[in-house]
Amino acid sequence: MTGCASNRLIDSQVNAFAPQTVPTGSAYLFERLPSQQDSTGQDQLEAFAQDALAQVGLKHDEARAAYSVQVSANQRAHSVLLDRPALGWQLGWMVGNGGISVGGDGLFPGLEAQTNYQYEVGLIVRHRASQAVVFETRATHDGPWADSAQILPAMLQAALQGFPAPPAGMRRVNMEIPR
Repeated sequence: MTGCASNRLIDSQVNAFAPQTVPTGSAYLFERLPSQQDSTGQDQLEAFAQDALAQVGLKHDEARAAYSVQVSANQRAHSVLLDRPALGWQLGWMVGNGGISVGGDGLFPGLEAQTNYQYEVGLIVRHRASQAVVFETRATHDGPWADSAQILPAMLQAALQGFPAPPAGMRRVNMEIPR
């Protein structure tokens, strides 16, 4: 049971397209949109992507880059109302129309709502000489964890699973990360 408690599952929905094969060992550089130019968050995201791309055999080398890589990520928080009280008990009373009724709020207010986080990562690889898109992938994940520094690297690994020839269509890719 200790092994189960030490990891958590990041289940990503992945959709990837590979109109051309990118040879293992190819060099790339990162390409940024104007909105990504002065962003420390983008620096961190590119570091995560560099690690994931190295695992599939690509090398970050701006001097010899035959490919450019554009990486993006989004995170949104949303509250989910639970359909039952989370913990505690309810107590209260009301008198009206000749009757007495008992009811009220939970012992721990606020536990009837849970915050979930929606993540999305995208990665586009272009052949620099032709500007043709040779690989595109997108992964989404919805869960209760806010620690994007742990989740985004796992999602990028999931998004690149099967590179350079990923399976066609949407698929679920599970990655385990430490708690």
